Amino acid sequence: MDHGSVVTGEGRAVLDRRLHLHLATWLGRWPAGPGLHVVGSRRRTRPAWDGRPRPAVAVRAGDSTVLSVPPHRVEAIRVLAGRPGSALYEALPATVGQPGWVVNDDVFRWCLAPAALPDVGTWTAPTDPALPRWLRLFDNDVLVVRDADGGYLAGVGIKRHDAHGQELAVGTAPAGRGRGLARRLVAQAARRVLDEGAVPTYRHDPANIGSARVAEAAGFPDRGWSSYGVYPP
Repeated sequence: MDHGSVVTGEGRAVLDRRLHLHLATWLGRWPAGPGLHVVGSRRRTRPAWDGRPRPAVAVRAGDSTVLSVPPHRVEAIRVLAGRPGSALYEALPATVGQPGWVVNDDVFRWCLAPAALPDVGTWTAPTDPALPRWLRLFDNDVLVVRDADGGYLAGVGIKRHDAHGQELAVGTAPAGRGRGLARRLVAQAARRVLDEGAVPTYRHDPANIGSARVAEAAGFPDRGWSSYGVYPP
């Protein structure tokens, strides 16, 4: 079910505009025609949400891909992509100056209308030492569910890429699995992002069936879009 289909008219136009502005800001250009478009953006040289740069980020929609890289790397990437039989993925980390980093490929989702699931988490500072390390990387409040003794069960962090788009990341401890906590947290966090004037996005490994189910249940349908990029190992 495409949960976004319930948003119509002016509301849909506003949210579509947020997505457009997010991708144009985050990547440096959007939309683009068919084929691969390598664009330069200074954002690729600056720290991302966790303080580390992302020197290459791409989004695919249909037969169009926008690959965002540092401005001084554009020509080298275009030459690499234009070679017959080019192994772009394999050579991309070294070509953007990070030979020890990895390329991740993800399903790219966004939400226009979060699922009507009840709130379950509490917003808290990411500095709490009881939180798992990955949640303590965020520089803004995270959404957390705890057990009766205060132990961590599940949480969501928000990657604030820009004023128009914010990506949700969710994780569940073994003791919290099978309760539907992740989908409720993601829907709850998505409502906050929308209330703040941005569009919530969600990315996951295509092989991660559990994450895909969470996304669908929370209101993030698979529209056939994908993304890839160079990330710290």
